[in-house]
Amino acid sequence: MKPILVTGGTGTLGGLVVPLLRDAGCGVRVLSRRSRESGEGIELVTGDLATGEGIDAAVGGTEVIVHCAGTSKGDEDKARHLVRAASRAGVRHLVYISVVGADRVPVVSGIDRAMFGYFASKLGAERVVAGSGLPWTTLRATQFHELILMTVRQVARLPVIPVPVGFRVQPVDAGEVAARLVELALGAPAGLVPDMAGPRVYGVAALLREYLRATGRHRPIVPVRLPGKAARAFRAGANLAPDRAVGRRTWEDFLAWDQAAVSR
Repeated sequence: MKPILVTGGTGTLGGLVVPLLRDAGCGVRVLSRRSRESGEGIELVTGDLATGEGIDAAVGGTEVIVHCAGTSKGDEDKARHLVRAASRAGVRHLVYISVVGADRVPVVSGIDRAMFGYFASKLGAERVVAGSGLPWTTLRATQFHELILMTVRQVARLPVIPVPVGFRVQPVDAGEVAARLVELALGAPAGLVPDMAGPRVYGVAALLREYLRATGRHRPIVPVRLPGKAARAFRAGANLAPDRAVGRRTWEDFLAWDQAAVSR
């Protein structure tokens, strides 16, 4: 059986996808920018999606790719390097993880790009995947608990915490998204599949207060109204998918489960 290539296989999501694929009996190849030792049932290869260096070798001999690698910018170019190599290798299924709201959060001004460029980057990568000529599947998910935790942990260090007025989030468990990606990777290409979102929608201020309570901290919270079309779309809920609240782990459950990470 040919290995499944996972990009971003050492990250938050990819690091969960890899063992699930291995447990399903699949050979797994992980693309990393840094040289690492391979583990049992996992082959690690070195390559850089930003430049395209090493990508042909990483893709060669695979038929399925799960593309989890992503950053705040440049995802479109990285996807382009990947799909070109995948086309040359005859890959039969490319699975991509995007973000809910990629097609609904307008990024048109400098202010939009500074704060919400991630959404435009994801949408650009989606279009590259869909236009590649490869059989593909794209799943859009809401923000992971771990990424929200990273953000609130940083702002909680401030003596006064600014919170965008009207912003809401619907955090989802990364492990649940990983399981869905594996299911999609082992199935037939399906195009754009239904979104995947967490079980509850939270105001950002309420979510932050829950974190402060869980860590025994007290900080004043100051509402700030952000400018721009993207911020207006956020206030309207463009980043939410309440009709796709299929996740099970709530923010409160996550904080209680990962106390070691929360307390750092």
